[in-house]
Amino acid sequence: MRKMIIASTSSVYGSDYLAYLLPEISLLFKDADTVLFIPYARPSGISYDEYTRIVKNAFAKISKKVIGIHQFDNQKEALENAKAIFTGGGNTFELVNQLYKNDILALLKKVLENGTPYLGTSAGGNICGVSMMTTNDMPIVYPPSFYTLGCLPFNINAHFIDPLPNSTHMGETRETRIKEFHVFNDTPVLGLREGSWLRVTGNAIKLEGNFTAKWFQPTRIPTEIESGSEFDS
Repeated sequence: MRKMIIASTSSVYGSDYLAYLLPEISLLFKDADTVLFIPYARPSGISYDEYTRIVKNAFAKISKKVIGIHQFDNQKEALENAKAIFTGGGNTFELVNQLYKNDILALLKKVLENGTPYLGTSAGGNICGVSMMTTNDMPIVYPPSFYTLGCLPFNINAHFIDPLPNSTHMGETRETRIKEFHVFNDTPVLGLREGSWLRVTGNAIKLEGNFTAKWFQPTRIPTEIESGSEFDS
């Protein structure tokens, strides 16, 4: 049975890394002493070791050890033996590229479907959808495919933000970008605001946190999804 938390962001304004999620993470990973961390998204281009140190410091607050998957000679074996898995945020293009390059994307999906608890924030949440084609990221790294884990029957747009009232900004909004995506694609998209997350338990998908999320489908008017609502998987 799948046990996942898919969060829009690792940090919320005025809070330490992962602090707002630690109570939820503690419950999700309650049966694991050590968490396998996938650092391949490399926010701001930091090294895998540096990223892993940041995560170690956060998880120490809930008495969990952390080891980076890059530290293993056999990454497939590391996934198969993991008691809990966390994929952090950063560049979704590079994350997906490395998952394909190391030939672990399919196995990651398998262990998640078999019930290994998983936390994905930002880019680590984007990869849980059908594809990564609604990410906001730059710079672009070209992975072998844009298709990802498919643990959700829709795509995620992490860090979804609404236009500021009376703004004179003339560039595209997130909503505009997602509508453009739907000119060429049929996959629904969930705009997940910072401070919100999805809890996946088996086939049940539930929106949690303090905010609504915005639901986009081709040729339909976007709608707001209330926290506490469930999605069909």
